[in-house]
Amino acid sequence: MVANLINLTINNKRISVPKGTTVQKAAGMAGYFIPVFCYDPELSVYGACRICVVEIIGMRNLAASCVTEAVEGMEVLTDSETVLEARRTILELILANHPMDCLTCDKTGDCRLQDYCFRYGVKGVDFSGQKANYLIEEDNPYIIRDMNKCILCGKCVRTCSQIRERSVIDFINRGFATKVAPAMDTSLGGSDCVYCNRCVSVCPVGALMSKPMAGKARVWEIKKETVVCSFCESGCTFQLNKKNNKVIGVSAGTSGTGRPLCLKGRLGMELLYCEQPETPQIKKGEGFEEASWEEALGLKGLLDKIKTLEDKQS
Repeated sequence: MVANLINLTINNKRISVPKGTTVQKAAGMAGYFIPVFCYDPELSVYGACRICVVEIIGMRNLAASCVTEAVEGMEVLTDSETVLEARRTILELILANHPMDCLTCDKTGDCRLQDYCFRYGVKGVDFSGQKANYLIEEDNPYIIRDMNKCILCGKCVRTCSQIRERSVIDFINRGFATKVAPAMDTSLGGSDCVYCNRCVSVCPVGALMSKPMAGKARVWEIKKETVVCSFCESGCTFQLNKKNNKVIGVSAGTSGTGRPLCLKGRLGMELLYCEQPETPQIKKGEGFEEASWEEALGLKGLLDKIKTLEDKQS
C-alpha cells in the first residue's frame, strides 16, 4: 500500500514526502543539509539543541526541524539569513562555555561542534562569562568523562535509557548548573555503569571518550571495520579501529541494530582482534582491579565446572 504523500517546498524546490515525515528528514531527502546535535535516527526525538532550526513561511518563530512534521503546502527555508544567524548564535553560546583545546582533543576530526563552527565561520569570541570547571573523571578504566565539554544534547541519557533497567545517567540541577550525571552526582566509577560505551559512541563532542583508545591515533589515521559480537544471541555490533593495518582498539558500534549491551562483548572483541589487548579490569567493591580474561568474560565459573566434571570422569 502506497503511503499518503504530502507536497511542500524547501528552498523553492517542490518535493513530495510520506505523511508524518519531519522537516529535517524531508530536507535530507531533497538534498539539503541541516546540522544536528541531539537528533539520532535510533533515539527518541528530543528537539533540545535547536541547531537544526529552519524558517517556515507563516510561522512566527524558527522551528526545530527534527521535531516539526512536514504538512501540505509548507514552505521551508533551511539557509535563510535569519536561520544562519540563529545557528551562529547557538554555536557562539556553546563555545562561551566550552574548552578551546581542539589541538589536543582526541575528538578532533570527528567533532560536530568543531565541524559546524568551521562551516558557519564561528570563532567563539562574541560572548564571555562564567565557565564550568568540572574535574575530568578518569576513575574507571574504560571511559574518560569531561563534563566541561558536554553540550547537553541528551544523546547519552537516551541511549542508556533504551536498555531495560539501565538508565544510569540523567540530567541534574537547573540553569547554568545543569549537567549529566549518575544518581547522587557520583562519578561513573561509583555508579552502576557497565561500560558498554553506547554513550561514548553517540556523543557528538569530546565529553565522553574511550579510555583505552586515548592518545593512540588521530581520527583520520583510523580505519573502521564493523564486526558482530558472538558471545550471545543479541548480535551487538562493534568497530575495529585500525591504524597501519593493526587493530589498536575496539569501540561500540554507532549504527544499525545491536548497539552494545555489556562490557564483556567489547573485552571479548579486544582479546580476539587486538594484537596487544590491555589487561581487563573489573569492579570489586568501590574500585577496579585487574582480572584474568576468564573472569572478565564470565567464563571462570564455566571452566571450573568443566574441570570438576573432568576430574570426576578421570
